Amino acid sequence: MTSLSDTTTTSAVVSALRAAGCVFAEDEAELILATARTPDELAAMVDRRAAGHPLEHVLGWAEFHGLRVLVGPGVFVPRRRTEFLVEQALAQVPDASVVVDLCCGSGAVGAALAAALGDVELHAADIDPAAVDCARRNIAPYGGHAHAGDLFDALPAALRGRTGILAANVPYVPSEEVGLLPAEARDHEPLVALDGGGDGLDVLRRVAAGAPEWLAPGGCVLVETSERQAGHAVDIFRRAGLTTLLAVSEELYANVVTGVRA
Repeated sequence: MTSLSDTTTTSAVVSALRAAGCVFAEDEAELILATARTPDELAAMVDRRAAGHPLEHVLGWAEFHGLRVLVGPGVFVPRRRTEFLVEQALAQVPDASVVVDLCCGSGAVGAALAAALGDVELHAADIDPAAVDCARRNIAPYGGHAHAGDLFDALPAALRGRTGILAANVPYVPSEEVGLLPAEARDHEPLVALDGGGDGLDVLRRVAAGAPEWLAPGGCVLVETSERQAGHAVDIFRRAGLTTLLAVSEELYANVVTGVRA
């Protein structure tokens, strides 16, 4: 590989990715070639992708809601379906002035909300230090604050009763099904960002129980869940005293439960 743009190099990258089982080898090759700065870096990126690392980890970024979000090794990769959660939040509280991105991972949701809302007070929190470091970089352009800790314990007490949007992209894969996930997620993303406990709803229950204390009147908490779990998630939110909505995007295979504080 002597050039990052010649036909021979492009063909070699596509062939290597295709041989590794990458379904969209041509598209991935284009992104890798556009990102690599030197032939050595290109070779290392192709090797990592061929070894099964998520493309976003290889590139160092992911596209999310029109933004290029930094994604480091070992950090949960934001999914396109989660853009639906962002859209539901903006529709529910279009004038939110305080936003919290709980279980933030890379901070993609918080960054997307802040980019759309404009001048907001933004906080992001995660229990994984690597995620917090990554989120801090992604929300810095919006004046955001990143916090390390377990759910609400990580947040400044001054946010109680003031939060307009509380986005919590909680893990919701049942523990016994984590092993069935694609290897990219199972082997390269943190278990804490995937495993939702016995029925996949353990973290969701904790978020629902704590959310009313942190929401402003008319504020909302939003979580993503699976189609199978959606009915149970709605019941959990209702029992927490929240006015509850379920939104479904068939296009994105996304299910978002929203709880509104009266």
